[in-house]
Amino acid sequence: MKAFNIKNAKSLLITVAAVLLLNIISNFFFHRFDLTQDHRYTLSPTTLKIIKEVKAPLSIKVYLQGELPAEFKRLQLESKQLLEEFQAYNSNIIIEFVDPLENKDESMDKIKELYRKGLTPINITVDDKGKQSQSMVFPWAIAVYNNKEVNIPLLKNIMGTNTTQKVIGSVQHLEYSISDGINKISKGKQKKVAIIKGNGELEERHIAKFLMQVRESYFIGPFTLDSVAKNPEGTLKSLQNYDLAVIAKPTEAFTDEEKLVLDQFIIHGGKTLWLIDQVNAEMDSLYNPTGATLAFPKDLNLNDMFFKYGVRINPDLVKDEQGSPIKLASGEQGSGTQYQDFNWKFAPQVYPISKHPIVKNLGGIKFDFANAMDTLKNGIKKTVLLQSSPYSKKIGTPVQISLNMVSEQTSPADYLNKGNIPMAVLLEGSFHSMFENRVLPFEEKSFAVKGKESKMIVIADGDIIKNQLDKAGQSVELGYDQRSGNLYDNKDFMMNCVNYLLDDTGLINIRSKDLDLPLLDKEKVYENYTFTQFLTIGIPILFLGLFGLGFTFLRKRKYSK
Repeated sequence: MKAFNIKNAKSLLITVAAVLLLNIISNFFFHRFDLTQDHRYTLSPTTLKIIKEVKAPLSIKVYLQGELPAEFKRLQLESKQLLEEFQAYNSNIIIEFVDPLENKDESMDKIKELYRKGLTPINITVDDKGKQSQSMVFPWAIAVYNNKEVNIPLLKNIMGTNTTQKVIGSVQHLEYSISDGINKISKGKQKKVAIIKGNGELEERHIAKFLMQVRESYFIGPFTLDSVAKNPEGTLKSLQNYDLAVIAKPTEAFTDEEKLVLDQFIIHGGKTLWLIDQVNAEMDSLYNPTGATLAFPKDLNLNDMFFKYGVRINPDLVKDEQGSPIKLASGEQGSGTQYQDFNWKFAPQVYPISKHPIVKNLGGIKFDFANAMDTLKNGIKKTVLLQSSPYSKKIGTPVQISLNMVSEQTSPADYLNKGNIPMAVLLEGSFHSMFENRVLPFEEKSFAVKGKESKMIVIADGDIIKNQLDKAGQSVELGYDQRSGNLYDNKDFMMNCVNYLLDDTGLINIRSKDLDLPLLDKEKVYENYTFTQFLTIGIPILFLGLFGLGFTFLRKRKYSK
């Protein structure tokens, strides 16, 4: 018996020593195992880099707490598990889940405070076996770091989807949303964006939402080309202090001097984002007694420049069966006027088919009177980011555009071999100057014929960056169409373009991460409600009872002897 006790004591000591040794080793080697099939909890290298740069306490308050609909409980769980991963890699990250509706006496004050911070709730209709009720949810988080604060959206508003589909899409974007928020407040601004002015570009109020979004991550400022006429060399030198130039829907022709400034900015490594209309056509011009307007070509004197870089924007309009809804009066006019939704084919809804990180996992993007593009062979790598649907075609200009066109009847034969028209193209490589073998409009000592590796994005529509204005003249969200009430992914697309051009590709790659998130099919659950309850609750209890009975029987049998 004594020998047996000594043997047990040795085994115990060896086990304790092994556990202690394992704990000591684990302090030096940290690793977390992700056993999910899609590796949803394996953080990307970009996220890990952002997390490691957090050197002081960073507080994240998540407002997904309390009584939530089933779909949002899944979003809450996924958010919690992902944030715990963040916390595991950096203890400076502090997580708190808050229920803004917990205290009924203080809830209204809390809701008003969240509204002031820009955290708008959503009202959800909860369907419980046919019984419907309304529930208010705040799918937001707030991150605070070194007295800086940023709002983090947890729910992605995907147009034309139900709540379940929105939650699935939102879970796919969780890592991006949280990483982007932390990156904004923990990393100082470094790169500079110039908004080109002087050629009738969009006013600031029409690109206000884009500017606000860009300003969160980059320095941004207006840059006028008017000074080119007096001091072209000084203007070029000033522009070269910026990393990206955005040219948003110019309406006046560029002079050769202005083109040389932009050309040499590109040749010396500057990035450009072009949003160009080659046709004069505006939606507002249709709302007149005739309901018609003339669309005609616009000469911006940029054709030779784009041709040299490898693209051509044609003075054609894209007419697409996959258009956007528009409300028009139908029936008798007067106090009883009825409004009906029609398909407006000159405002294509484009759903990306490219797998490029700029457009991967994006929803519909709305164009207005977009032009057709061609790509040309010149040694520059070209990637078509957005193109029209197979059921689309080019309409030459000048041409009269009328609201009555919504009633036109078409067939698939009308679009045979005419669709899939490029409308946004990424160009990457060493560009050649458009002034190669040409007389320069002004003397430039630093003139170069062939440039450094660079990239640009050319979009054949200026309205893609334009936010609408409400009745009070205030800017509404970029991508929100007041005429239909739809929210498109224009803002996400534009920000992806900016991030990619400024080499912040890591965050874009996080956004394009694919996750498989199976959710319960409510219809099937309701059809087999009792069986589902037995399957999810009854069977585990039954197995637990059988195990208890078996264990008790074996124990009695062993010790009764």
